[in-house]
Amino acid sequence: MTSTPTQDETATDLLPAVPADAPALAQLEAVGVTAWFGQRKVLDRVSLTMPAGGITALIGPSGCGKSTFLRILNRMHELVPSAALAGEVLLDGEDIYDPERRLIDARRAIGMVFQKPNPFPAMSIRENVLAGLKLTGTKASRSERDALVESCLTRAGLWTEVRDRLDAPGGGLSGGQQQRLCIARSLAVKPRVLLMDEPCSALDPTSTRVIEETMVELAREVTIVIVTHNMQQAARVSDTCAFFLAAHGTPGVIVEHGRTDAMFGSPQDERTSDYVNGRFG
Repeated sequence: MTSTPTQDETATDLLPAVPADAPALAQLEAVGVTAWFGQRKVLDRVSLTMPAGGITALIGPSGCGKSTFLRILNRMHELVPSAALAGEVLLDGEDIYDPERRLIDARRAIGMVFQKPNPFPAMSIRENVLAGLKLTGTKASRSERDALVESCLTRAGLWTEVRDRLDAPGGGLSGGQQQRLCIARSLAVKPRVLLMDEPCSALDPTSTRVIEETMVELAREVTIVIVTHNMQQAARVSDTCAFFLAAHGTPGVIVEHGRTDAMFGSPQDERTSDYVNGRFG
């Protein structure tokens, strides 16, 4: 769980500095979200507030709609030809699905890190970090690009490991390093929200710990929403939690949501208690 800053200046100095031009922390809110793939309804009237500057964990068994919901939060759902959607996704009160809002603006504000690390294999580490600038048409001088590469890799916890080989292929890094490179790439366009779909599921315990530490530090400057099947991870890193469930072929719904300590310590619904204590799922 994100911790309250202490008076220990030495510990504070170890954290990457929040960029001076970092955007204000953003709240993300889903209101009555219902989703379909063709005729099959996969989510039913899901409403959830993901607080600014915190980490929200989406938990629940496979097939309950967590990853679909995550993709709805930055308009990836609509890439599926048969997909349909009702409801709203509000970023600081403004609907990202408003017809007058450009898709590229939503994707710039709400970044995504996937389950499997996906650096561009033909690009160097440096080029991977800067790839988002080209996709969004953002211009920057050489010195600005160099500063951005260092800043993003530092915030992703990777700079000290790769600073002497920035021109090496991004695909040559270890799995954990590749995932942190993807985080750095997402940070380069200065998102206000970072979505993470099981970012540690393919990683070893050491890499998982580093990614978790990176998430906690990044929550000082960006709102994070993470899908995870690892209950220990949800308990360690998240501030709030939402439990999704889809029973007997019905669409996914949120059974319970709230502060993570309450969800794990004194859940209000027996199904939540059974899930977080490993009795099913």
